Amino acid sequence: MLNLAELLSLSGLAVTFLNSDHNHRRLLQYTDVSARFAQYPGFQFQTISDGLAADHPRSGLRLMEMFDAMSSNSRPLLKDLLVESRQPVNCIIGDGIMGWVIDVADEVKIPVIHFRTIGACCFWIYFCIPEVIRAKELPMRVSSISELGIVLKNEEKEDMDRLITTVPGMETFLRLRDLPSSCRVSDNTTNLGFQLFMNETQRSLRVNALILNTFEELEEPILSQIRTKFSNIYTIGPLHLHLKTRLIGSNTTTSFNQSSNSFWEVDRSCIAWLDKQPPRSVIYVSFGSIATLTREQLMEFWHGLVNSKQRFLWVIRPDSLVGLDRERESLEEERGYIVGWAPQEEVLAHRAVGGFLTHSGWNSTLESVVAGQPMICWPCFGDQRVNSRFVGEVWKLGLDMKDHVCDRKVVKNMVNDLMVERREEFVKSTDRMAKLATKSVSDGGFSSYNLNRLIEHIRLMNVRAQDK
Repeated sequence: MLNLAELLSLSGLAVTFLNSDHNHRRLLQYTDVSARFAQYPGFQFQTISDGLAADHPRSGLRLMEMFDAMSSNSRPLLKDLLVESRQPVNCIIGDGIMGWVIDVADEVKIPVIHFRTIGACCFWIYFCIPEVIRAKELPMRVSSISELGIVLKNEEKEDMDRLITTVPGMETFLRLRDLPSSCRVSDNTTNLGFQLFMNETQRSLRVNALILNTFEELEEPILSQIRTKFSNIYTIGPLHLHLKTRLIGSNTTTSFNQSSNSFWEVDRSCIAWLDKQPPRSVIYVSFGSIATLTREQLMEFWHGLVNSKQRFLWVIRPDSLVGLDRERESLEEERGYIVGWAPQEEVLAHRAVGGFLTHSGWNSTLESVVAGQPMICWPCFGDQRVNSRFVGEVWKLGLDMKDHVCDRKVVKNMVNDLMVERREEFVKSTDRMAKLATKSVSDGGFSSYNLNRLIEHIRLMNVRAQDK
């Protein structure tokens, strides 16, 4: 969202970035966003409450509490802000998973554009879920779920490799195990998480346009399917690369490597460590900003990395594991380096890095694509299961580890496959996709063209609002 806001600000649009009080405090604590956006005269930050207590963890495991609180608490606050705004608001770009923004916009008669921060592949699956249910390919025959897996009923077994044939464009490779984690329920009529993602995606049919952080060369077959339902789509990604490309041609003072949109304190000591390592010798390990590990999982990854004999840089957030601080010293190893948070884009672009062991979040996936880094995908929840399938099976940019238990032997073998045995194979495919990403955001590329179209679309809304 911040990357998109800066791209629009660069074009001369007046942008108000509305964030929760909690998130904005985190940004101010760990980033330079205030100084960075001060160079855009038409830009301003505003905040509203998300309705949660200050000590609420706001974690992925308590996602529904966050959505419920925002829907009930933030909805009236947003309406008041729009009504009382001194500067006329001609367009709202809303996170597409918060459909209640459409209701508020309808009340105050302001057009809405949805921005979905997941990939086109997962968006399309969410959109097609009603048809999957009608075809009786869902719900799953399960009794309960855990964060990273499922527990099957004793009397019936589910074939997790069963193909899902009712998502157009994915009939030949999308398996039950590849569906988003919200689909891992035995009763789709009562599970609130399942209903949320399905219903909110359907509500995007009501908006003025749809923005996706992807590029045509990466997801064109799926984008073609989405366009059968949505006539006005703007594919303008990868946003972080698009922003960097346009900043180079402007007079702004942003330092690409020093800037951050992180909710965690960046430890830049890892860059000095990487500077001392041979080219493409380090595998970078990070499971994102939300996922947590059990102690058993952490130790299996640690043993697998150590036994692979490869160098590794591992991000272990302060909240990744309860009691981690007492164990951090025991995890130190001569070939490895551990930090609480890393400047990921800079790390992935470093000459010493040769692979990425990732949770397959969409931002991490795109950042790896842009940097030309092959991936080992260990998805945790949400859209990550879909992304990992596309990385491994469709785009051939790495290995999908979700088919395996978290085991040190599996980790060791996959790290060696990625970094040694199949290295040339993956380097060839990742280099090709990285070049296509760069081409897309350059002058004449599809993403660059679509961003220009989006900017003109918003300006036209402004003209129409003034005419009224």
